[in-house]
Amino acid sequence: MKNLIRFYPVLFISFAAFVSCKNEANDQPISSNMEINDPHSFAVPKNAVVKHLSWDANIDFEQKKIDASATYKIESSGKSEEIVLDTKKLEIKEVEVDGKSVGFVLGDQVEHLGRPLNIPIEPDSKEIKIVYSTTGESEALQWLNPVQTADKNEPFLFTQSQAILARSWIPTQDSPGIRFTYDAKVQVPENLLALMSADNPKGKNYNGVYEFEMKQPVPAYLMALAVGDLVYEPISERTGVYAEKSVIEKATNEFADLDKMLLAAEKLYGPYQWEQYDLIVLPPSFPFGGMENPRLTFATPTILAGDRSLTSLVAHELAHSWSGNLVTNATWNDFWLNEGFTVYFEQRIMEEIYGRDYSEMLASLSYNGLLEEIDQIKSDGLENDTKLKLDLKDRNPDDGMTAIAYDKGYLFLRHLEETVGRENFDAFLKEYFSSNAFKVMTTESFVEYLDEHLFKKNDIDPDENLYAQWIYSSGLPEVRPEPSSNKFLAVEKTIEEWRNGAKLGSLATNAWSSHEWLHFVRNLPEGLAIEEMKELDEAFQFTESGNSEVLSAWLIQSIKVEYLEAYPRLEEFLINTGRRKFLAPIYSELAKTDEGTEMAKEIYAKARQNYHFVSANTIDEILNWNEAKS
Repeated sequence: MKNLIRFYPVLFISFAAFVSCKNEANDQPISSNMEINDPHSFAVPKNAVVKHLSWDANIDFEQKKIDASATYKIESSGKSEEIVLDTKKLEIKEVEVDGKSVGFVLGDQVEHLGRPLNIPIEPDSKEIKIVYSTTGESEALQWLNPVQTADKNEPFLFTQSQAILARSWIPTQDSPGIRFTYDAKVQVPENLLALMSADNPKGKNYNGVYEFEMKQPVPAYLMALAVGDLVYEPISERTGVYAEKSVIEKATNEFADLDKMLLAAEKLYGPYQWEQYDLIVLPPSFPFGGMENPRLTFATPTILAGDRSLTSLVAHELAHSWSGNLVTNATWNDFWLNEGFTVYFEQRIMEEIYGRDYSEMLASLSYNGLLEEIDQIKSDGLENDTKLKLDLKDRNPDDGMTAIAYDKGYLFLRHLEETVGRENFDAFLKEYFSSNAFKVMTTESFVEYLDEHLFKKNDIDPDENLYAQWIYSSGLPEVRPEPSSNKFLAVEKTIEEWRNGAKLGSLATNAWSSHEWLHFVRNLPEGLAIEEMKELDEAFQFTESGNSEVLSAWLIQSIKVEYLEAYPRLEEFLINTGRRKFLAPIYSELAKTDEGTEMAKEIYAKARQNYHFVSANTIDEILNWNEAKS
């Protein structure tokens, strides 16, 4: 998702005077004194801001559109003459203010951002209602035909709103710094089940009408909807799994530790404040590993490895219930505040349940990937993108969704832990999540909070260059944590033994986890002969691996040496997998040669219809797909 925009709207959030309400769940104020510039929203909430959404929608699978009304309770400064919402590729049919039809203005289209919806209001206006329909260009929506689902019997619909795609299915103030509560009434075909990022039904009803409520205030990017032929299986009183019938048993077994993860998270950093934590396994076209939609994590089926080896992703999405969903980055320039905290929290959950050796394997894999991504970003001439605090002016916010936010952010927090001690750092994080619950946070405000509540509180003087080196400089500081795993050192020794003549069958690999196999494949030496690749494949069946992480790494190695025997599986994988994490590296490796580019385009022509917009948008750029079609 590397695209540029030419327009830089400014969103000012000044909550102190008027944007303040109580969260019914815990009666905590969600106001903030911060004034924030959001370059990715047309909204001007210092003048007028949405507070509660009532959404009434009909899901039309035949026309592949949503016909809906969005009714907002609003608050204004008392002087504003309009409220501004974000829209993208929506058909706005009618607008009412306090029950009366009014004229409205849709501004000019701005690349990536869509069009501002300007609605005239009076200083004392309390409610606006927008009647609208989605279109075939609503980027958040993916409509799937039955053959694109696991059971292949019924159609499926799911949304992906992050970062700024909520505006393509609901007209809203689409900034992470603006929170609102919502309720919804959704009509779907009677044989399907509707779910949202809210309280959810556990099964189908007789008429296909479902009602939802989200009492905790959320930003628009956490709005989510899924509709399909789904069933539910509880894991505990607070946790459970939704999936298609053919997937539910495998999914329930894979996520059997879900409740353990929730308990471990609460033990670390305080009560879970969203009541229920469920997970839905989506069809393969879902573009991400997971999405932390409150109360209902969206997950890719690529983590169903059969051995629970990839469930750290679930720990990550669960951790977002604190970092991101509870305390939210104010703008996408501060994205690391969501993801760096979440990776740190994820690692602590995995350590709590499975031990330090296991969590260090995960950290080492991420660290090695971070080093590679930093090199790639720099080679692309985007060195500033390796800073934690980003400047995404005139750019798509998705450009900031790299390993920098996730893994450099994690390393910074790990550095803080190692500097002040784990006990002090845990106490700090627990207080951070509690005192800032249902608020937004900028990088600068976090630095102030850190100085006051970690360093000053513990009478510690931080390095005077701490923030300059970690937050505002590119790359990584020379002095930094470097995760290492004794298990991975043993894997590297095994590779060396093989290269020195040991037979593959004699290598001590029988007790390896999938993480060790992934490290093995990623660290195979350059320039292997085809015969050596075949020998490895026959011994370890990499081409037939059911673990998507291992398979993806193996396919990349196969492309490098043109191991043709893996190519049929390569094509099958690219056609039937929509997760961008896997697609982008594979297509990028193919695109390094003319022959590979031609092959990639042939496969992509078959696969593109199976990808969500966020994945297709990335691969379009890698393959110059618009040029190819013209």
